[in-house]
Amino acid sequence: MSELLRVDLGEVPYDESGATMTGWADECRDGHAPDRLFLLTHPPVITYGRLTPPEELPGPLGGIPTVPVDRGGHATYHGPGQLVGYLIVNLRERQSGPVDIIRLVENTLIEAVGSLGFEAIRRDTPKGAPSLVGVWTPDGRKLVSIGMRIRGGITTHGFALNVDPDLSVFDTFVACGLADVSMTSLRQLADERGMQTPDLATVRDAVAKAFQAT
Repeated sequence: MSELLRVDLGEVPYDESGATMTGWADECRDGHAPDRLFLLTHPPVITYGRLTPPEELPGPLGGIPTVPVDRGGHATYHGPGQLVGYLIVNLRERQSGPVDIIRLVENTLIEAVGSLGFEAIRRDTPKGAPSLVGVWTPDGRKLVSIGMRIRGGITTHGFALNVDPDLSVFDTFVACGLADVSMTSLRQLADERGMQTPDLATVRDAVAKAFQAT
């Protein structure tokens, strides 16, 4: 995506970015702004798509806000130590479809974390099974969650890459509709290999560079 504009926002409350995202999409649709990748972090929040069963969500005493959203996918956590990317792209101009953009996001993030020294893969979803969209370690742990929406040919939402978040939060609910899957982070993978964990700024740069090179 060589014409993709990087926009760094720092930490943004989830409800604020959700409300603003509609305006970002309208600007793209109306030709008032180019395709953009917004890179940011959120304070702790658990979000879930409309198909998420209530039993997959945390209990009422979980302590972290739980917010319904209009993207695809099930429940996931956003919080400090995680890089969130919102991709606002005009698919009609790129002559791409929903499957194309999901595959591009997966493969681009695999390239980005690979440039930092971490091996990652994408997985095909068996027929009738819960979605395996995302980025994974070769041993089956999930590193990146992806959930997007396409309306009028414009994408919104995007991905969440675990750099060094509090992974214990994922134990309080069923992440991504996958009860038997463990979430991981670059910090955890680096510790296992005796590597230094890349800081969030380094990860931001690697992700932006990979997207702008596709």
